Amino acid sequence: MMDMNKLRTILRNKWVGFGLAATLYTLWFVVWTGNLWLLLGLPLIFDLYITKFFQRYVGSRNKRLCERSKVYKAAYEWVNAIVFATVVATLVHLFIFQMYVIPTSSMEQSLLVGDYLYVSKVTYGPQMPNTPVSFPFVHHTMPFSQTRKSFSEIVKWPYHRLKGLRKVRRNDVVVFNFPAGDSVLLENQAVTYYDVVRSYETTFGKEEGRRQLNDRYTIVTRPVDKRENYIKRCVAIPGDTLEVRNGDVWVNGKPQEPVAGTQHQYLVQVTSPLTQYAIENLGIREYSGNRTSYDMFITEETAEKLRQLENVTMVRRYICPPNNEVFPQWGAPRWSQDNYGPIWIPQKGATVALTPDNLPLYRRIIEVYEGHTLEVDGKEIRIDGVPATDYTFAMDYYWMMGDNRHNSADSRFWGFVPEDHIVGKASFVWLSLEAGKSFPSNIRWRRLFRKVR
Repeated sequence: MMDMNKLRTILRNKWVGFGLAATLYTLWFVVWTGNLWLLLGLPLIFDLYITKFFQRYVGSRNKRLCERSKVYKAAYEWVNAIVFATVVATLVHLFIFQMYVIPTSSMEQSLLVGDYLYVSKVTYGPQMPNTPVSFPFVHHTMPFSQTRKSFSEIVKWPYHRLKGLRKVRRNDVVVFNFPAGDSVLLENQAVTYYDVVRSYETTFGKEEGRRQLNDRYTIVTRPVDKRENYIKRCVAIPGDTLEVRNGDVWVNGKPQEPVAGTQHQYLVQVTSPLTQYAIENLGIREYSGNRTSYDMFITEETAEKLRQLENVTMVRRYICPPNNEVFPQWGAPRWSQDNYGPIWIPQKGATVALTPDNLPLYRRIIEVYEGHTLEVDGKEIRIDGVPATDYTFAMDYYWMMGDNRHNSADSRFWGFVPEDHIVGKASFVWLSLEAGKSFPSNIRWRRLFRKVR
C-alpha cells in the first residue's frame, strides 16, 4: 500500500490540485452544459492554484485593509458571505432542484393547496436559462412589483437541456412553464391573454377587439424560462394518441392507468341537506349547492359512499357538452373537456401531413414554439414563404392534465406542452400548510415528506 504521507504530499501538490479542479470544472460546466465559452473559466482556476496573481496582489491588499479597519473587515465579510450564498443558491436552483407551492386545487386530491414541493431538475435534466442576466431569487418581476421585469434580454441563449436521469413518463407529476404565457396582460395577469383576445374579437370584431384590448391593457411578452410555472400530470408522451371518453382518459386505445385521488364534477340530489359533519367526514373540499342539490368535485370512491347515504337520491358524473373553450377552438364545436380527441401528440423528427382542417392543431407549434412564419392562402399553406404539404417537428411534446378534471386549466384548453417548457419532476412534499389556520395548527403533519405519486 502507498504510504499515507506520500499520498498527502501528492494531493497537496498545486499541479495535482489544479488538474483535479480543472477536470471537474470541465466535466460539469463545459461538457455537461455544452457551452465552450465556459472554458474561459480555466485561466481563473489556473491562477487560483498556480500563479496566484489575484491572491498575491488583490487578496494581500484586502487583508491589509481588514487589519487596519474593523468596519471594512465587517463589511467585507458580510459582502463575501452574501455573494457566496447567492452563487451557491443560484447554482442549486439552476442545476439541482427548486421549490414549488401548490396555488390552486387543479391537482386535488393528489396534491392539496398549500403543499410545498421539492421539484427535481436532475430527473429530466436542467434547462439552461434563456435569459441568464436576471435578478437572483425572483422569477419574472422584481420584488414588490407586478410590472417591472427582473431580467434582461440583452443576452439570450437558445434552448439547451442538460442530460438527465430519464425522460418524462406517463403519470409523472411535472412542473413546466405555462405554454400560453408568452403574452401577458400586466394589469390582469390572472387570466390567459389568448382567452381575453378571443372574447374581445367575438364581442367587437377582430380588428376593433384587438385595438380595444391594446388600449385597455399593457401587453408584454416573456421568454420561455420567465413564464409562470404550472404543475399537472403527464397523461401522454410524444407519439401517443390520446382520447377522453366521458371523462375517462384513453391512451393508444387503452384506459389510462388509474391514478388515486382523481376527481370529477358530480351532480348530487338529496331529500334533506347534507350535514357539515358528513361533508367533512367524506373529505369533500369543493362543493356548492342548496337544500336539494349540490355540485361536487369528488373521487369515484367518495361518490360511491354518497350513494349509500339515506338522504341521497342521485349521484351522477357531469359530462361537458361540446364547446369552443377547448383547444384548438375549431369554430364549430367538436370536442369538450369530457369527450375529446382522438389527438396525436407530436414527436421530434416525426412528419405530419398539413391540411387546412388539421392546421389549427399544429399552428401554434409551427409559429410560436418552433419559430416559423406561417401563411394560409385559400387551401395553400406556406411555411417561411415556401408552400408546404407536411411538417417535421423539431421538439417533443407532452399532454398535461390536472387530477381534478373539472377544475383544471390544462392541455385540453391550451394544447401541447413543448419539451423546452419542462422544468422538473415533483418528487415529494416537504411542507404542507392549510389555509385559514394559525401556526402550528395549520401544518398537515401526515403529508410531510410524502412522495408525489
